Amino acid sequence: MTTVPTFEELFRDCRESAVHLEMRDAYMKSDPAYIAWAAGAVINPAERWADWLALVTEATRRGVEVRRARVVSEPVSKYIRFEHEVTNALNIAAGEEVRWLPRRKATGVALPGNDFWLFDSSLLLVNHFDGEGEWLEPSLSTDPQEIKLCASAFEAVWELGVPHADYQLA
Repeated sequence: MTTVPTFEELFRDCRESAVHLEMRDAYMKSDPAYIAWAAGAVINPAERWADWLALVTEATRRGVEVRRARVVSEPVSKYIRFEHEVTNALNIAAGEEVRWLPRRKATGVALPGNDFWLFDSSLLLVNHFDGEGEWLEPSLSTDPQEIKLCASAFEAVWELGVPHADYQLA
């Protein structure tokens, strides 16, 4: 069994690019930040996810291009509203570029079965979730065919996606 590096290790070792494709309409609804937000609390991403913010900020300052593409159903789920609300103060503030693609516009795109991170176009971290969107575990791949499919899918979604600043929730 291959030991999967931590996100910290993956970002520390990353030299050129880290791309992330998200395709679920809900993640980790058991997350205390999401639960608090859903109950009406204001979430401060800089406090709640300080370690993540620092990690990605450090990578982007080193010149690593960090891009995230989200394929979403419309009208969007409550969870996607939460993600959209924290994106400026979390992802954009860290130097990430984020785009949103309405799922109905993704029909012609060959998408992999799971969300993933692709580091330096050569190391694939696949995220596995249960049917409710709760995180299970990651798996690591250097398989050229899997990397090619995931890289192609990400770029196709990116090309069709709407930049975060321009995306209006439906």
